Amino acid sequence: MNDSFENKVHCAAVAGWWTLLIALIVFLLAWFAYLTLLSAQPAWILPLIGPDVTWAKLATISLWFFACMKFFLLLWALALVWLTLWAKQLRKR
Repeated sequence: MNDSFENKVHCAAVAGWWTLLIALIVFLLAWFAYLTLLSAQPAWILPLIGPDVTWAKLATISLWFFACMKFFLLLWALALVWLTLWAKQLRKR
């Protein structure tokens, strides 16, 4: 197998894992900010979002966003596991 291709796949896997780690950190920071804002319920948040928005609606939308983001991150992690295993198989050959 071409060593250059093997190195590119390995570097892509490593870069993907680092990017996933950063995305998970941003996700956790956003989740803690969401929990903090939802418990405090500051008055300046709702006018920023728009008229006719309630805290219950904002909580529902936010939970759907975080659920979809978790699903996306799971798919990303599964793709990175496949890429890492592929890089390992290329290295063996």
